[in-house]
Amino acid sequence: MVDEFHKRRDMVLDLLGNIEGFKLNKPGGAFYVFPDVSFFFGKELKGHKIKNATDFSLFLLEEANIATVTGEAFGAPDCIRMSYAASEAQLREAIIRIEKALA
Repeated sequence: MVDEFHKRRDMVLDLLGNIEGFKLNKPGGAFYVFPDVSFFFGKELKGHKIKNATDFSLFLLEEANIATVTGEAFGAPDCIRMSYAASEAQLREAIIRIEKALA
């Protein structure tokens, strides 16, 4: 199962890496990625003012039906926390939705 999670992690990082504004790091364990989304702070996206990671998480929830949490509770206030403990198909669909919401 560890190999499967590494495969999903790498796929998620690869797909998110194609989205302008996401700064990525490669986690060594668990099944979460913490992309830095500070690129979007101070911008307005489809009528949503993005001041911080909380605003960005709410934007993704409302515009893409994607649930994330902010990294603030984990010491990463410029990041959102995304799980890759779903199927590859679900992860691909989620990232497609994120791309569409940001387009």
